[in-house]
Amino acid sequence: MREEVDLQAGQIPEVERRRFVLSADADRRAIERELHGGVHQHLVALAVSLQLLERAVDSDPGAAKPLLEEMKRDVRQALDETARLAQRIYPSTLELGGLGVLLRSAAVSAGVPATVEVVADSSYPPEVVMTVYLWWLALLARSDEATIRVREAEDALTFELVGTAPGDGDLEALQDRVDALGGRLTIAAEAGGAVRATGSMPLRR
Repeated sequence: MREEVDLQAGQIPEVERRRFVLSADADRRAIERELHGGVHQHLVALAVSLQLLERAVDSDPGAAKPLLEEMKRDVRQALDETARLAQRIYPSTLELGGLGVLLRSAAVSAGVPATVEVVADSSYPPEVVMTVYLWWLALLARSDEATIRVREAEDALTFELVGTAPGDGDLEALQDRVDALGGRLTIAAEAGGAVRATGSMPLRR
């Protein structure tokens, strides 16, 4: 893990800017892998089932019903994975109910018992909200339970998350987002293998 970094706008060195670009590229590659390994595979299975169904309708009508059930399952899974991926790219609930609703909705979707405390306004710059949200998603992906607390103090949004640390690639990308927004971040080990991530980002409204 990198040490805490505090970068102000206009003071980001070239090596840091390059890392931000590489981090964004890595995120796009991760989305491509999820599309190919998830939604795409379900659609391939659906196409195969359609071909089999076409043959069965005439030659073996009794086999048609199980094939239809498989197709329904593949469609449902493809729709669910598409919805999860869309929420990761840009959550629809961002405009509907503010940060608290967004964080609670993510925990419910992930099926992870979570404590969510948001003592803050609901109207924050979207890039700040997305940073907190992406941290939360990464934590939920590996945690059996998780906690997040968000506060507004002295023209900054502060957040504290406790859970299982994201993977190294995700961790690097998330730290880069905080750095790029002129924020600060510290990560400390907790008992039982958990981590506590504490950060703050300036609010420029």
